[in-house]
Amino acid sequence: MQLDKDRDWMLPKPQVQEGVEYLIFPQLEATGVVNHLFSTRSGGVSEGHLSSMNLSFSRGDKEEYVRENYRRIAKVLNCESGDFVFSHQTHTNDVRIVTEKDRGKGLIREPDYQNIDGLVTKVPGLVLTTFFADCVPIFLVEPVNKIIGLCHSGWRGTVGRIGEKTIAKMESLGAKRKDIRAAIGPSICQECYEVSEDVAAQFAQEFRGHEDTLMKETKKGKYLLNLWKANQLVLSDSGILQAHLEVTNLCTCCNPEYLFSHRASRGMRGNLAAFLMLKKS
Repeated sequence: MQLDKDRDWMLPKPQVQEGVEYLIFPQLEATGVVNHLFSTRSGGVSEGHLSSMNLSFSRGDKEEYVRENYRRIAKVLNCESGDFVFSHQTHTNDVRIVTEKDRGKGLIREPDYQNIDGLVTKVPGLVLTTFFADCVPIFLVEPVNKIIGLCHSGWRGTVGRIGEKTIAKMESLGAKRKDIRAAIGPSICQECYEVSEDVAAQFAQEFRGHEDTLMKETKKGKYLLNLWKANQLVLSDSGILQAHLEVTNLCTCCNPEYLFSHRASRGMRGNLAAFLMLKKS
């Protein structure tokens, strides 16, 4: 897939390096303290409905293809395969502080943790890694004290305010909320995300006063849910300054040839990934 400079979104920005097409957020890049990217389907070696940059070992892909895809991502990020640290996503709001002893867990070593949808660290060179195919990636960078966080926020994580939980973990390491730069990455848009009444009710309870902004009833018992706006509220409520927040307008479900989407593909898909790493001095 070739880079189309006329794509109709503002954020994030498409880049191509070593044949890999990926997305970055200008404000995160401007901090100068991190390397980061959100993958697209382009630039890998996977085949068929997994083509081509599948980053999951659990979608039926050949292991050697997935490892080659990571080798290419590592080259873009200027890191080694042993630097990645994977989440273990089960739609919780649990966040793990990642240390040097976690280096390589998920890619070259088995992780000794489960049910982790968010990762934070202050260790340079560790590549926080989370996985997506419609849910919301949240990137967090505190450039003054050099502390980062990355989390996976589906509807359960959003109701559970995993963005806030991730910020609190960063704060425990010394981060200052007023200095955090945040980005809400590519994920499913409101027009594509229909949910049942029980899910809508949980959002109405958690985000009282914002129901009209977050939900549109389409028919009895069905609602269109705005995860981008809900996570923006979570981050704003957590002390992130509006000037420090970038929000995508790129939908995974609207662009299934460019990004993996669980809904658009009815489950026949690979995984995208978000990567965030503090640069080594």
